[in-house]
Amino acid sequence: MQILNYIILVQLCAFVTLWQKNTFQSNLKVKGLKLTLPVIHTKDVSKYLTRFGKFINDANLVSTLNPMHMTDNNLTAESKKKFVSEGFLLAFILITSLFFLWGVAHGMLDTLNKHFQNMLNLSKAQSGMIQFSVYTAYFLMALPAGYFMRRFGYKKGIILGLSLFSGGAFLIAGTTSFESFWIFLICLFIMGCGLTTLETAANPYTTKLGPKDSAERRINFSQSFNGLAWVVGPLIGLFIYGNNSNVAGEKLSSMILPYTVIGGVVLIVALIFVFTKLPEIKEEEISETSSADASGISAKPLSKQTHFVLGVVAQFCYVAAQTGVFSYLINFVTDANQEPHFAVEDGPYFLSIGFFLFMVGRMSGSYLMKTYKPTKLLAIYAAICCLLLPVVSIKAGWVSLISLYGVFFFMSIMFPTIFALGIKDLGPKTKKASSFIVMSIVGGAVFPPVMGLIADNYSMSVGFFAPIPFFIFILYYAWKGHIVKN
Repeated sequence: MQILNYIILVQLCAFVTLWQKNTFQSNLKVKGLKLTLPVIHTKDVSKYLTRFGKFINDANLVSTLNPMHMTDNNLTAESKKKFVSEGFLLAFILITSLFFLWGVAHGMLDTLNKHFQNMLNLSKAQSGMIQFSVYTAYFLMALPAGYFMRRFGYKKGIILGLSLFSGGAFLIAGTTSFESFWIFLICLFIMGCGLTTLETAANPYTTKLGPKDSAERRINFSQSFNGLAWVVGPLIGLFIYGNNSNVAGEKLSSMILPYTVIGGVVLIVALIFVFTKLPEIKEEEISETSSADASGISAKPLSKQTHFVLGVVAQFCYVAAQTGVFSYLINFVTDANQEPHFAVEDGPYFLSIGFFLFMVGRMSGSYLMKTYKPTKLLAIYAAICCLLLPVVSIKAGWVSLISLYGVFFFMSIMFPTIFALGIKDLGPKTKKASSFIVMSIVGGAVFPPVMGLIADNYSMSVGFFAPIPFFIFILYYAWKGHIVKN
């Protein structure tokens, strides 16, 4: 797989070239402020990784169980309380960093709808094509990414994903002068292919880094850093909103710096993965000595695994609802027909508040799963979302806005919990099943344009009625649909 190394080398050269341009000097002037970019040394990275590892160890998260001999039979009561097996700590830290990286990309994405509506005079439905381009990549790239990883392993899959992610970001930075929405969508699609590959690898990989009983907690913990990144994304969006230009050829120039920096950081992380040895997790094999239980579940084709099939549908519903809610919060808080309503340039602040609550929900949800069953929490949270969305839609002033923020909080645990439940007890079919569940993220491509069309023809508040049926299905999945049938 030397081709991956060549791709990364080419991207590194592209990054250096872009950085040497006047726009990307290490000392940047933005509206009179001089910004000096810090120099990051390898020893500093090592120091912070050591501190993070010490935090995980002190928090009693690391199991002393030998990961090479990890089976359900030799899990002691003590080891089941941990969720990272000894020897997998570095892998867990690096994989968790990936959750943060793609969270930043998604957090920025949802600030761009209103930006393009203003800069290029697009309707809400047209701006929904931003999400369509990224989430269509999830649908088209998930299976190829899964096949790639079954052939070459998780590590090479992660490096491929980071390469595509970085390449897409550099293309966005390099093509803004065209002021073409369609060129931007193509670049986003390429970046989306990278995000797809990362999610196809990282989500199931995280569930395998410790005892099976703590898989839901482990993926929710990693996804908490994804939630933190969603807070950071809109703050980067503030730079885009605050440095607009109406000069022809420069209307989208405020996106150059953020996407160049993102591309460079992702490229550096890719190089770290190239030179870091990671354990390759082998999925459980079905043999003649396997238990009857394992043979009865894992040996069945995926199409007959009811909890998996319904998990794919539930994930489609969740991502559709999530993307619609995230994409149009800025439109909601800046709608002149709403009370209260705020200035467009302040929109990213409100989105960042929502993502902060989303992050808090994930972290608190991961903690609550130590005491309560993940399925019970999922059912309760889905039911609450069904109750809050009508309040959002009735134009009840601050009550509607607070209810919308409540939806952000209670959506938080849904993606990782559904993912973990959907791939449960699938043995050697886990990678393929993960690909299908990542494909279901295409719900995020289908729904935002529909929700935008409703908003264009009625009002933005009415548009928030649309996600309710999706949460009803998630409630059913948490109640009965997740059950693994022998």
